This record gives sequence, structure tokens and C-alpha cells, in this order.
Amino acid sequence: MTIGIILTATVSILFLLLMSVPVFPGADNGSKELAADIYQDGKLLRSLTLEKDTESYTITITAPDGGSNIIEVRSGEIGIISADCPDKLCVKQGFRHNSLLPIICLPHRLVIQIHETGSEYTSPSYSTDDPSSDGQEEENTLDAIVQ
Repeated sequence: MTIGIILTATVSILFLLLMSVPVFPGADNGSKELAADIYQDGKLLRSLTLEKDTESYTITITAPDGGSNIIEVRSGEIGIISADCPDKLCVKQGFRHNSLLPIICLPHRLVIQIHETGSEYTSPSYSTDDPSSDGQEEENTLDAIVQ
């Protein structure tokens, strides 16, 4: 009976220890300073620091088709609070405070990517479906993925 109690206590302690470790890299940024890059059509529109203990402010991004997104930056996090796109999935994504996932509005071709400041960060590249391109870049990308 005492072996069962010791075994149960040991398993419980191990479980609690494992639950306190972050599962994904970048999920716990702790005290590291974060920055957010706002892209539209693959072009960097604005970079900003997500400082803690700052007053919130909003940024309005207008899409080439006339649509708009209102982005709110507040203490250590960023999110889209309003959009006139049909599905409003970008608003439903909520606020982000880590670099795990970007915030994306597909209809307005808007991406908000969070990363640690001073880190080796490579900005994402996007296809803009430029009719003047010959498709060579997309072909090379597909070849690289297939290989």
C-alpha cells in the first residue's frame, strides 16, 4: 500500500513538472522584448516594438481595394480589432503576445508577424500574383518544395 502511495505521488510530481515546461519554442518569451512587423502584399509597412506597460493605440491599414483593418497595440501584445473583410477571421484571431503564430487577414493581404528584437529574423516572402511576372519564381519555389 505504501508503494502505491509513493508511486502515485512520484507520477503526480513528474506530471506537474512536465506541465510547467513550454511545449513550443517561442511560446514563452518571458522578459524578452518583442517587435511586430506589419506586411501588406509582402511589403513591410511598419515595424514596432511591443513594449510592456505602454498605453494602447490604434493603427489603420487601408488595403489597395479600399478595405481597412484597425490594429490595436497594447501592453506587450497586438491584434486586429476591426476589419471590413467578409469573414472577419483576422479579428477573431484575437491578440498575440508571442511569436508562435502570425495574425493574417487574407482578403486584405495583411500579415502581422511577431518576433524577438535582436533575433536572427527573416521576413516572410509572399507571392503578389503579379501578372507581369513570368512565373519563374513560383516555379523555383515549387521545385524546392518537391525536392
